[in-house]
Amino acid sequence: MIEVDALSKRYGTQLAVNEVSFRVERGEIVGFLGPNGAGKTTTLRMLTGYLAPTAGKIRIEGIDAVRSSLRARTRLGYMPEGVPLYREMRVHEYLHHRAALKKVSEARAAVDRALVLAGVTDVKNRIVGQLSKGYRQRVGLAEALIADPPLLILDEPTSGLDPNQVRQFRELVRGFGGSKTVFLSTHILSEVQAVCDRVIIIREGRKVADITLDQTTKLEDMFAELTTSGIAEESP
Repeated sequence: MIEVDALSKRYGTQLAVNEVSFRVERGEIVGFLGPNGAGKTTTLRMLTGYLAPTAGKIRIEGIDAVRSSLRARTRLGYMPEGVPLYREMRVHEYLHHRAALKKVSEARAAVDRALVLAGVTDVKNRIVGQLSKGYRQRVGLAEALIADPPLLILDEPTSGLDPNQVRQFRELVRGFGGSKTVFLSTHILSEVQAVCDRVIIIREGRKVADITLDQTTKLEDMFAELTTSGIAEESP
């Protein structure tokens, strides 16, 4: 589903991502864990075609995501940190607008499906700007789901949510296991423990571990080493 080989991104003299390689298989929920500034968001922006890599290869469902960026983007839904939304629109209006931009066929059915999957059917007639932070995050998830992509890429999806909203959002993500591939970045250890099958750990732009969640002792050892670098043990 995702194949990354020696991916690097340089900003002038700063190497933000340094020869990162990994694979994510179809149906997996994989966490991308690292402290703030580790290179997580930069990596995700390269995966989603918003940022060109300095070096390396990316394949999404076998598509070269560097040379055929637009084609690769049709296979994924991206929810960035701090979801950009049109706050003056109603939820269903916003989703219909995004469906039109993505040239989604049978837009009405697609919007209804995304509303259900993201758990926002009850607020579909509300103005986006009047929703709570948790519901706005869900609207962002609905937008990522609008074209029914096989791959979801989520960047710090529970950032700024209260504990109850975090639990609800994690339950939504867990529900995609097996039916969609999910690649989720976070700096919170409990996030990956709650929803993921596997975790890739990045630090200072380099991949330092790739661990399945049944390797509890190894994960805890890695966590103990990296806590001083800004990985949080628990969500707010």
